[in-house]
Amino acid sequence: MCGIVGAVAQRSVAPILIQGLQRLEYRGYDSAGMAVIDDLAQIQRRREVGKVANLSNNLAASPVMGSVGIAHTRWATHGAVEEQNTHPHMSGDELAVVHNGIIENYLTLREELTAAGYVFASDTDSEVVAHLVHSCLGEKGLLDAVRQAVKRLEGAYAIALCWKNQPTRIVATRSGCPLVVGKGIGENYLASDVLALKAVTDRFIFLEEGDLVELSHDSIDIWGIDDDAVLRADVQIELGQDDLDKGNYRHYMQKEIFAQPQVLKDTLEGRISKGAVLEPAFGLGAKEIFDRTEAITIVACGTSFYAASVARYWIEDLVGIPCQVEIASEFRYRKVAVSPNTLFVSITQSGETADTLAALRIAKEAGYFATLTICNVPTSSTVRESDLAVMLQVGTEVGVASTKAFTAQLANLLLLAILLGRRRGLSANTEQTLVKGLHALPDAVQSVLALDDAINELAKQFIEKHHALFLGRGSLYPIALEGALKLKEISYIHAEGYAAGELKHGPLALVDDDMPVVAVAPNDDLLEKLRSNLQEVKARGGQLFVFADNDSAFATESGVTVLHVPKMDPILAPITYVVPLQLLAYHVAVHKGTDVDQPRNLAKSVTVE
Repeated sequence: MCGIVGAVAQRSVAPILIQGLQRLEYRGYDSAGMAVIDDLAQIQRRREVGKVANLSNNLAASPVMGSVGIAHTRWATHGAVEEQNTHPHMSGDELAVVHNGIIENYLTLREELTAAGYVFASDTDSEVVAHLVHSCLGEKGLLDAVRQAVKRLEGAYAIALCWKNQPTRIVATRSGCPLVVGKGIGENYLASDVLALKAVTDRFIFLEEGDLVELSHDSIDIWGIDDDAVLRADVQIELGQDDLDKGNYRHYMQKEIFAQPQVLKDTLEGRISKGAVLEPAFGLGAKEIFDRTEAITIVACGTSFYAASVARYWIEDLVGIPCQVEIASEFRYRKVAVSPNTLFVSITQSGETADTLAALRIAKEAGYFATLTICNVPTSSTVRESDLAVMLQVGTEVGVASTKAFTAQLANLLLLAILLGRRRGLSANTEQTLVKGLHALPDAVQSVLALDDAINELAKQFIEKHHALFLGRGSLYPIALEGALKLKEISYIHAEGYAAGELKHGPLALVDDDMPVVAVAPNDDLLEKLRSNLQEVKARGGQLFVFADNDSAFATESGVTVLHVPKMDPILAPITYVVPLQLLAYHVAVHKGTDVDQPRNLAKSVTVE
């Protein structure tokens, strides 16, 4: 769950490496470093705990010059956040390595290498790679040493190395973690994400599983998993110009919350007509797959799991087929019973989430007849490995706490439910009504955003709180879970989401006048049930904060604060009701002074287990 950047050029590469690290830092990391081979063929290493700015300041005070280098931002998995555990790691003064992923057999290798005389300076699994490759160095050089060493590695990795005895080369390889090569003019690059190389190239080669690559300033040589030389096509990718510019917003998360009306327009464009969902938008072969689908399994992690949980209500309501929703990290480690003609759906913003990607690969062997992914990165592993792919079209989401990607996921999941429902009795009138609601959705979200000032004032009541409950019923229950997740992610207030009907089965014991209880209360078939649940809170002195339709008959009174949300079709309500919860979490975090965009201990793209 880290970031790699590398460059081989005919100029100083340190600025390229720093800029690449800065573009990856939005994912959330805790230390950064680089190794550059200078003009005397010596490796100059710089490492700093904290943000990339600390490394940049280090280089400003003590510059490094060289035309070959590798760099890394780390999210700690093995070893504390200390300089000794920061990448790059070295074997002596000869060889440097950066590594994403986890080496599962590192303890065995460490013992073996220690017995052979290697001295370890860190607590990481990654340092094992440096010493293991060094132990394999021979007359043939770094490429063969890496080829030999990786046969000993168990786990997932993307690795890049440079060796002072071959000062014009970088060697890299991947297995289970993404790695991309960037093509320049008289220089070449590599990174774990194309975004890192946006400033220097728009042409990329996506390395496949097991690929080994050697880069020089004028050549890119690739070998496949069977050690044969291979050709990989390069693709041109145009990236948005302003995704990494906060503009007039204080934080990326704030910008991304307010971008949601346009994001919803973009993700729905070309996928709905005036009154129907356009099936070709789901890709070639979608019709045949949807015709055959009799059940669905959706697998995801974190926020994406809550989007999947909403979709389960939609699919079983509108389609009438079984829908199973699984946490990817659990799915991949249990024996799965697959019903005939079950479609496997993965949801992942990055397309590289380790658990979700592993679950997809298991699904392809487990008897699911087809796979579909809902993703934001068209070049990602899940997109390349799925039968069908639906792109979110939300641009780069920088804030670690997902907002605009979540609402886009929901919109596309509803399209999927409508298309499947069309095959099982969903009337044209109902589809037309839902599509009309989707057309109105961006304006409805814009109306919710108009509550920003009021929610900012409400958020002040949470500053000194240590716990909070979020309540919802039906398809709003997962929205309560998502609201609680947002609050705990960025404000560090312990928050839990519950189905409101479960209050009396335990959580009610927590309610007192110091426990804020947030409820989402659309005017649907479960409103009266929810109203009764909230009376249980009020009767025990709990402080209620209710987001409700204008005609839901909720009113502000002693112990109850009500903010009204525009009325929507109950099917669409989850998409609008999550927005005020995002704003609430954001403003609470700002008032508390936490790091909104890069909350502690979290990373954007979770590419390790």
